[in-house]
Amino acid sequence: MTTPSRCISARDALTRLREGNLRYAQNVRSVDAMISHSRRDLIQQTPVAIVIGCSDSRAPAEIVFDQGLGDLFVIRVAGNIVAPSQIGSVEFAAERFGTRLVVVMGHTHCGAIDATLEAITTPAGASSQNQLSIVNRIRPAIEALAATDLASDPARLRREAMRANVRASVNHLRHGSEVIERLASGAGADGLLVVGAELDLLTGVVDFFEGVSAAPKLELVEHK
Repeated sequence: MTTPSRCISARDALTRLREGNLRYAQNVRSVDAMISHSRRDLIQQTPVAIVIGCSDSRAPAEIVFDQGLGDLFVIRVAGNIVAPSQIGSVEFAAERFGTRLVVVMGHTHCGAIDATLEAITTPAGASSQNQLSIVNRIRPAIEALAATDLASDPARLRREAMRANVRASVNHLRHGSEVIERLASGAGADGLLVVGAELDLLTGVVDFFEGVSAAPKLELVEHK
């Protein structure tokens, strides 16, 4: 295993993502991020965060967090589920690059969540075994919600189901890998942090709601 380059702490990385998302939500772009997209000389990478996000075309992490080329190690899969390949990808980036922040990012109006709720409430079978494998990853985290009073409020049910799925993915990462558990046990700036977040597609705002305390309100940071 290659010795990882020194990366920033999980807390500093989280602040950087919050600042970038604030710019995105206010329709401001960092000049540094834009310039980086024209670079072709990034022989080595030192991503500040690992993001497991949904494959939804409206939720690209690099844009949502206003980050440049090489700044994020992004894993995208429908429903931001965590299967062995996703865990292995997180382990790889954390060990190889020294990245200490992992974000599981769900989003509003998620088609994978809708498909799972449909499978629970009107079982008709998925159109393929491959798609069913995604539904079956999500289902255990949200099935109980469909039997509560949330069933009478579809909008709330979808949101709570999305958040429950994010929490399940976060928990799976924290406790489904000896590598991640070992890195998370590090002291101070060396400890790996796994958090859950929700992207609101209408506002562009990312709410970090799992595994991190509420943050003070950020002011727009100008970048040259």
